[in-house]
Amino acid sequence: MKNYLIPFAAIALLFTSCSSDDDNIQPTPIPANYQKGILVTNEGPFNNGSGSITYISEDFSVVENNVYKNVNGSDLGNVVQSMGFADNDAFIVASNSHKIVIVDRYSFIKKDSMISGFENPRYFASNGQNKGYVTNWGDPMDDTDDYVAVIDLATNAITANIPVSFGPEKILNYGDKLYVAHKGGYGFNNRISVLSGNSVVSTIVVGDIPDAMSVVGNYLYVMGAGKPDYSGEETAGSITKIDLTSDEVVDTYFFELGDYPTGLTVDGSKLIYNLNGKVYSTDLNSIQLPGTPIIDGYFYTIEARNGMLYATDPGDFASRGRLYVYDLSTNQQVQNIQTGIIPGGIYFND
Repeated sequence: MKNYLIPFAAIALLFTSCSSDDDNIQPTPIPANYQKGILVTNEGPFNNGSGSITYISEDFSVVENNVYKNVNGSDLGNVVQSMGFADNDAFIVASNSHKIVIVDRYSFIKKDSMISGFENPRYFASNGQNKGYVTNWGDPMDDTDDYVAVIDLATNAITANIPVSFGPEKILNYGDKLYVAHKGGYGFNNRISVLSGNSVVSTIVVGDIPDAMSVVGNYLYVMGAGKPDYSGEETAGSITKIDLTSDEVVDTYFFELGDYPTGLTVDGSKLIYNLNGKVYSTDLNSIQLPGTPIIDGYFYTIEARNGMLYATDPGDFASRGRLYVYDLSTNQQVQNIQTGIIPGGIYFND
């Protein structure tokens, strides 16, 4: 009996001696291991695998694959489609798993997950205040059930679903509005939905299959791939310029029929995009298409920043891909970094 009493007495003494100091204990600060660098979302194998995150420090001296699993000891889910930021949080969208995982964007420690309310979620954006927005395809074979889920960022709960046109994809915030590109899911669409609060306030008709969007000044530029020839109604790719004050189309610039441009990013006064195995650029003040070829390569995603172009190569879509970095002053490759399987998104973690 004495052998049991001694430990209990010691435990009681420990709690007595520590209780008066509890209010002075400070929480352990979260380590900021992944700030000031590049984050790449890797979709992973489509049917039976898990996506991942790659981190590259801003000086390229540190590369870490499988960041989320390394920190949390578990997988993110099937097809890591994208990621978006709200203050210190990163919202990671796993589309085939129909969920969002929320982490501290600088430590990647898991904070929460949302496992209901999404059906084929695609992209996340914050309104810069208290709401997050997630585009959802719904059933990909049903063109009538697509929606944008609205999240209360204080509770990470879905508070509303906004019905939208089919195939909502990328979403970005500008001022008090959000702009959703309707690529069309498994079909084809040509709409930009403009959201405010919990409503669609206007719809803008743009070139067919809009996807990548970039804001320069007070204008939104939207890349449209154009309908492919197998659709039976082939259309030309385009870049649509929208005035963000009026949400009206200012101009539309067309590629040659049969050209299917992808990606759209901005470096200073240059619009940059991928076309026919090359990266092209054209001056914003005098847009001429197809523009000037500057770099060779078929890329899955491109992002320009601070005079550098970041471009992902998924390779065979089954093994690990690459991130290439080019100096846009010389158009020369300066980095070649291995990522996870199917690197699909590039994000800058300031």
